Amino acid sequence: MAADLSQIVKAYDVRGVVPEQWDEPVAELFGIAFAQVTGAAAIVVGHDMRPSSPGLSRAFARGAASRGVDVTEIGLCSTDQLYYASGALNLPGAMFTASHNPAQYNGIKMCRAGAAPVGQDTGLAQIRELAERWLESGAPDPVATPGTITSRDTLEDYAAHLRSLVDLTSIRPLKVVVDAGNGMGGHTVPTVFAGLPLTLVPMYFELDGTFPNHEANPLDPANLVDLQKRVREEGADLGIAFDGDADRCFVTDEHGDPVSPSAITALVAARELARHGGKGAVIHNLITSWSVPEVVRENGGTPVRTRVGHSFIKAEMARSGAIFGGEHSAHYYFKDFWNADTGMLAALHVLAALGGQDGPLSGLVSQYDRYVGSGEINSTVGDQTARLTAVRAAYEGREDVTLDDLDGLTVSSADWWFNVRPSNTEPLLRLNAEARDEALMAKVRDEALAIIRG
Repeated sequence: MAADLSQIVKAYDVRGVVPEQWDEPVAELFGIAFAQVTGAAAIVVGHDMRPSSPGLSRAFARGAASRGVDVTEIGLCSTDQLYYASGALNLPGAMFTASHNPAQYNGIKMCRAGAAPVGQDTGLAQIRELAERWLESGAPDPVATPGTITSRDTLEDYAAHLRSLVDLTSIRPLKVVVDAGNGMGGHTVPTVFAGLPLTLVPMYFELDGTFPNHEANPLDPANLVDLQKRVREEGADLGIAFDGDADRCFVTDEHGDPVSPSAITALVAARELARHGGKGAVIHNLITSWSVPEVVRENGGTPVRTRVGHSFIKAEMARSGAIFGGEHSAHYYFKDFWNADTGMLAALHVLAALGGQDGPLSGLVSQYDRYVGSGEINSTVGDQTARLTAVRAAYEGREDVTLDDLDGLTVSSADWWFNVRPSNTEPLLRLNAEARDEALMAKVRDEALAIIRG
């Protein structure tokens, strides 16, 4: 096929519609290129439950093996299970998934040995260039001695590793509703939760990459409705929702009310700091709540503020030796998990924290949820730069505010802040605002939106 790889090779991964934008022959070229760029003698490959995933994954493995690379296929897995295999086996890895995208999409998340990220600046651009060249000229000839392709089941080892990082031995019995969204959480949750004092109420655990019940994207409130209803009906202690490749987790309290990812970040940060003797850096991106750096400082840690995006978080985790990092999008990164993100480990921390005391989750998280946030609000604009300049002009020179340009424009006062960031892929500006109470947040949000949309 005449694939346009510029349309599917993104900043951090490969993602596009199958077979219109890419197919198995293209996946095979990516496998050859991955082998060449990493220079590895062996790699590990896994895939999610999408109908196209097994074929694409096997084609990639064939391509790598044709260059003499030994391939370990771990089959069906979550993205963080692939990161586990990359870390535990110390091998570069490739995960075939399109995360929360609709069924017709698929993609590849790649990493170097030890789950180190592969992005545009760390190998992905080279992989694309090689694959584009071979689309024109044909793939290089196989080496004389091809690599082997073998299978290995890592699910039990992955689950055991996660449970070794959180003490769940003395928690009280809990009733938890889990919505896997027909994604990989349905594969991993039963093994990870096995033997814990939990009454598990499973929702949509059947692996089905056509997503018959709802999109596997819990960031959209519409996709949490079923979970919220079931938590209330069951009288459960909490609800947990995973996205399609189960690397992000979202939590609801016993009322079915969503718990903000910032509150989860603060809760896990406090627990990880306690585990590390009250010392360590904790990464948070600049649109997480003010609660996060406050809680980190109160527990002896050092908060480190970064740009939005997992490549920035992972790079800062490695640079600073941070013990933990969290994002507003419910990605949670752990030093003890090769600096990679794992929603499952965050979920275990929530279960341990809730089960280690007698109160409800709503009461537990209230100490970590101290401000009122707007959530992310997107505005379509004709000229991103012009609208950002207009926002800056409206606030620049005011004595009661400070401005910074770490990522877009952040405007801060003693009682509120907001950030406006341009989308890299669409003509959008993204607004996040936070304040000490609802009325002030609404005023700040509406003033900023009036300028953005002016």
